[in-house]
Amino acid sequence: MSWLKALKDTARSGLTVEPQRLDPLIAVRAAIGLALVVGTALHLFGPAVAASSAFGAFQAALATFQRSWRTRPVLALASGASLAVTTFVGYLTGAHPVLFISLLALWTFLSGMAWAVGPTAGMIASSNVAIMLVTVTLPTSVAAAAGHAGMIMMGGVVQAALIVLFPVRRWGAQRDALADALAAEADYARRLRHDPVAPFDPEPLMTARHAAAITPRQARRRPAELHGTRGLAERIRPVLASLADPALGVPAEGEERARVRELLAAAGSTLDAAARAVRKGEPVTMSPAARAVLAVPKEGAVLTGPARRAESRLITLLRDVIETAQGSGTTNSRSTGPERSLKEDTAYRTAARLARNAARRVARRPEHRADPDDHLHRPTVLELFPVALRAMRGELRRDSPVLRHALRVAAVSATGYAVASLLPLGHSYWAPMAAVMIMRPDFSQTYSRAVARFGGTLLGVALATGLVQLTHPDTRLSAGLAVGCAFLMFLLLRTGYAVTQVFVAAYVVFLLGMGGLQWTQTVPERVVLTLAGGLLAMLAYAVYPAWETPRLRTRLADWLIADGRYASAVLQRYADPAGAPREAVRETLLGTREARVAWKDALERAANEPVRHRGLSRAAAADAPHALAQLARVAMLMEAHLPARDTTPVPAAASLADALHRDVTDAARAVRERRAPKWDTYRAALAAWEADYSDHAVGDDKVVRKGAGLLLEALDELTDALAGEGPRPKGSAAAVTS
Repeated sequence: MSWLKALKDTARSGLTVEPQRLDPLIAVRAAIGLALVVGTALHLFGPAVAASSAFGAFQAALATFQRSWRTRPVLALASGASLAVTTFVGYLTGAHPVLFISLLALWTFLSGMAWAVGPTAGMIASSNVAIMLVTVTLPTSVAAAAGHAGMIMMGGVVQAALIVLFPVRRWGAQRDALADALAAEADYARRLRHDPVAPFDPEPLMTARHAAAITPRQARRRPAELHGTRGLAERIRPVLASLADPALGVPAEGEERARVRELLAAAGSTLDAAARAVRKGEPVTMSPAARAVLAVPKEGAVLTGPARRAESRLITLLRDVIETAQGSGTTNSRSTGPERSLKEDTAYRTAARLARNAARRVARRPEHRADPDDHLHRPTVLELFPVALRAMRGELRRDSPVLRHALRVAAVSATGYAVASLLPLGHSYWAPMAAVMIMRPDFSQTYSRAVARFGGTLLGVALATGLVQLTHPDTRLSAGLAVGCAFLMFLLLRTGYAVTQVFVAAYVVFLLGMGGLQWTQTVPERVVLTLAGGLLAMLAYAVYPAWETPRLRTRLADWLIADGRYASAVLQRYADPAGAPREAVRETLLGTREARVAWKDALERAANEPVRHRGLSRAAAADAPHALAQLARVAMLMEAHLPARDTTPVPAAASLADALHRDVTDAARAVRERRAPKWDTYRAALAAWEADYSDHAVGDDKVVRKGAGLLLEALDELTDALAGEGPRPKGSAAAVTS
């Protein structure tokens, strides 16, 4: 892609307004917290302290809007405390330009490295450093700086207290994540009725898994319906796929296929009902048709063999999902009027007790306890520090995009502050502040945010200036206008960066006006220096980039290794049902999902980079992921029929697993070195088994035989994608499986 097209695409992306569901109650709560802090500080201490406290409350509220599964009060307190500390230390060094610039470079470097912990930590750290550049200019003495820092921290405390006192949809984010995962599986079941090999995006399941990680304190307060449902949903997906796929399931047409379609429709309806119940905290309401389909008589069953086993597993899992999703929903509803008397009714208490007991029974079942993700541990705030240090230390390598981002943002902030200080404009902090808020570890976000920030700032200061000229607000009115702009920013936060910058720019104009600064003293400097900071950020990425395009082959090789480990772990379970570790299949499956998401994100970032082709061709980038997805899908189909511990082993599966592991290791090296991968070892192992294979084999032997052939077909498809169109190597999957 050329630079001109890349700039056009990123500019269009930065100025795009996305329609999103608004959260007015959360925005109102954040604005009320800001108003309480500003009003109190203005009444007791004056405009300067009020401005500092306003920035603290604003940043604390902004932190709680970040996508995080940690409790919001913790985010508000952490953000307020870190901003208070950086403000105080920054003021102490502010009188010594060289020392302050050195400290600024260190702060911004650490904020850049915070992206190693996650996007939430990176965004909070970046905005803390940016706001600190403003707040250090407000105090006039060390004692005043300490007072300002205290009020900034108080802003975080107030926002945290409001979240605790006036919760809005407690556990709402976790409910939405789990409900989205169930709804995604419901949609998958419906699509399988018409397309037996329909693809499935595991991202909702991954999001639900991240949401399920909780601290010990959260575990004591988690609603019952959020406990265990996700683990059951994870096990439903391979069963759905195995029922629908003709290769390991039932024929494409006939009475058995009709029964499968009924089961898939009932599964979709049931999962949708569970998703609605989890999202709203209400009892599950199933349709009579779904109940009838899932009530299969013991005699006269249509399906036989592995399909019958999958049918039985699906019905059991769906019933468990319903029982677990019921949770304590019947006891959480708030009744008013005549319905309130139901709480004293014996039948009501009996129903509530039965619902709780059902959830406990599901939690005690062996297959439920065996789920390693059912009790995912999220570190507490104190435990997070060593975790963050390890993550940041892991990024201290030459090829790390996070390290490159940290070095870029540190150099740009220091250079921007030094250059702006030499200009006869004043308010030199605007340039580094804009750069810190703009810069991200990837090209597309950095350039799109640069355009959005300058455009939003220009429009915001123009609107604020016009309003100031019309109303000539005093201190209190300026404070009120600032709070109003903050409310609009909180309300429209998810609609786009350009929209939020309009209200942030106006917020700062009114807030500094409250402190006595006229618009003529702030607006011209801010516009010019924001443009300068944005240009510096864009230039820094062009000079010291972290392009994703050359690393696409490495991402693809990582995905191949993850898929190979998953398939090998599944084959090992067939080879040794009693001795193979049960957790290996689950762990390798999670590895395939992470590798797939890493590839997808890398491909999206590379699509907008102005880099000549140094990785994969467009055809290979489209075909190779399809082959790897098929490889993982075949392993998932085999996982759906994993044998019990007392099942007869399939000895040939061990040699297949070992051969696949060796071939995948060599193939990953070939992909990185731009060579077509080969599968000679695995092909030979499969051919050797073919020579001794009996046509009358049934059960797990048949499942492994079909699955092993499908694995080879997916591997050959990957070779074709990376080697271009041409004849396959001698002894292809078609010859082996004929």
